[in-house]
Amino acid sequence: MAIVAYVPAAMKKALALLILAAVAAHAEVGEPAQNFTLKSAAGKDVSLSDYKGKVVVLEWTNSGCPFVNKHYGSGNMQKLQKDAAAKGVVWLSICSSAPGKQGNLAADEAAKLCASNGSAATAYLLDADGKVGRLYGSKRTPEMYVINKDGTLVYHGAIDDKKTPDPADIPGAKNFVAAALDEVLAGKPVSTPQTEAYGCSVKYGE
Repeated sequence: MAIVAYVPAAMKKALALLILAAVAAHAEVGEPAQNFTLKSAAGKDVSLSDYKGKVVVLEWTNSGCPFVNKHYGSGNMQKLQKDAAAKGVVWLSICSSAPGKQGNLAADEAAKLCASNGSAATAYLLDADGKVGRLYGSKRTPEMYVINKDGTLVYHGAIDDKKTPDPADIPGAKNFVAAALDEVLAGKPVSTPQTEAYGCSVKYGE
């Protein structure tokens, strides 16, 4: 009987530890950004560690989301990507939509999308099983992360402060990503390190 009573307690303790580990695994501002490796639309393995010593932007995306299309249809996202590239910043677009869900694309479809919308991202990465999205705690598209040259996550949240899918709101918006990049590249701390992302839910699988 003592053994029977002991097993459930041990299982509960193990489960609690697993839950704590899962929570702690999410990317946190001020902590080192977790490494990952994903296939790109070009069919190459891309790891965050490939860009050690560089400033990196992670952009969670979904081509079927009107909040994402607000920024791509207007050219706003592409401009941000080009401006970042001109400053030596790496930009990784990541899609965590599961097969059969909105925004899920095969590699060739993703490559065509990038060509048609003029994406200037360094790479478009496929995360169909959602492991990297969950690792980073991504819940919305678009959802943005900025990693400094030391590999520390210094910004996480919304692209800007206008929580609508209307492109007409972009000119009057405060762009948190552009501001964070300017500060990071100037060697300054990010004055607004975290905001609440807005947009569509990430279309994870079950």
